Amino acid sequence: MGSPEDNRSEAAIGEVKVPVRGITSDTDSASTTDTDEPSLLKKAQKKVDKKIILWYSFVYLIMRIHVSNITNTAIINIEEGDGIKKQLGNLTSAQWAWVLSIFYYPYMFFEPVSTLMLKRFSPSKWMSRIMVTWGIISMCQGATHNYAGVLVCRFFLGLAEAGFYPGVLYHISFWFPTDSIALRIAFFYACGQFSGTISGLLAFAISFMNDVGGLAGWRWVFILEGIPAILCGIYTLFFLPDYPETAKFLTQDEKDIIINNLPNTQPKSLAETWNWQQAKALFRDPTFPTFTLVWIFHSIGGWGVSTVLPTVIFELGLTGSAEAQLMTMPTYAFGCTCLILIGWLIHRRKITPWIAALCLEVFACICYVVLICVRPPIIRYVFVTFATACSICIYPIIWPERIRAAHGTTTAGLAIGITNAAAQLTGIVGPEVYQSKFGPMYRVSFSVSIGMLVGAILVISATWYLVRRRDLEATKHANDVDDDVVSEKDDRI
Repeated sequence: MGSPEDNRSEAAIGEVKVPVRGITSDTDSASTTDTDEPSLLKKAQKKVDKKIILWYSFVYLIMRIHVSNITNTAIINIEEGDGIKKQLGNLTSAQWAWVLSIFYYPYMFFEPVSTLMLKRFSPSKWMSRIMVTWGIISMCQGATHNYAGVLVCRFFLGLAEAGFYPGVLYHISFWFPTDSIALRIAFFYACGQFSGTISGLLAFAISFMNDVGGLAGWRWVFILEGIPAILCGIYTLFFLPDYPETAKFLTQDEKDIIINNLPNTQPKSLAETWNWQQAKALFRDPTFPTFTLVWIFHSIGGWGVSTVLPTVIFELGLTGSAEAQLMTMPTYAFGCTCLILIGWLIHRRKITPWIAALCLEVFACICYVVLICVRPPIIRYVFVTFATACSICIYPIIWPERIRAAHGTTTAGLAIGITNAAAQLTGIVGPEVYQSKFGPMYRVSFSVSIGMLVGAILVISATWYLVRRRDLEATKHANDVDDDVVSEKDDRI
């Protein structure tokens, strides 16, 4: 079952009128000249940035607020005796770990399918479905009264939301070549993680709504933070552009140049959603297991602490529960700033994503070693901030390389979905590793993080080697083809 791009060159899609990437048109009727191409491409991509990247970044901010609000509710109004753990039946440390982790089980298993469904039903329809359902179920969490009820809500919330983040990456790959998405992904991801700043501020403010309408503060957190997702879903259904070929906000020349700027290996809107040959090729690719292991090791070692960050900060003993919510704000703000800076450096070719990733993982290990060894709360808070910042930066700077290594529409969808699904172990294993019974020093938890990050360093290095070897082989093959062409011309002469 072959896809259309297997049967024709990318230049045939959309009846291209402009030469791109040094390819010269055979006719003089091109709608733009070589001089006009860069400016036209830049203008078109800016339009796409405004319509798609900015909107997705805003929605991701909303999404991450309601994903992280469960960590904020863990300590909201705890001094007044109206905390979520008490009202749901005096939940134990192990039970609360399940409340956090059960969200990620359907999330992990449904993500690859959900990513491909975006292509099957169109991005606007599928993303709208995700947003509306996650908003409704998020609000339902505020109506739970026992352990079983919150587990059910958390399970279906993960099922509803699965596929949003990898779906965004998949959708972007229909519009931009991988060598120009590093800064875009960094900005998108930073907006989502900046939600940790806003979430802490909202939780602090909503904590003063305790007993308003007879509801505890934690219930108001779920109710109020679910409404924006529903509104975003309605807007997305009607206004999110699907593909370059059907974009009404672009001129025909702009559509053509965006399509031609994409390498043949990237997803195409005209391709079939499922191609067995591409699926088999993905699982035979030696970079598939190494990329997946990068996401697994880092999800547990780097991101594990994020699932309980407000609790870890609260247990430092520096402040009360309300102020601890505010103290998560500098942590996420610093991490997002670092991410944007690193994304810009990669975009400007000042540093490679592989070197950046390795340096960040090594520094995160150092931070956890310090956290094991020192006791002063201020120092521990500073290094928790540094460690979280490193965790925020890793995935978005490697994603362009993961997408670039996936050749084809089906391959890209599966690779993005499966790889991101592996990262959901942060929510499954993280709460177990960072149970409150290991606090307030969390030496066992930090030791596990160090071990997992060492594993991440090893597989990042291995993946870098495999990707570089493939690039060298592709370059050598291209040179050999050029030599053969020259030789044939000489023979004819």
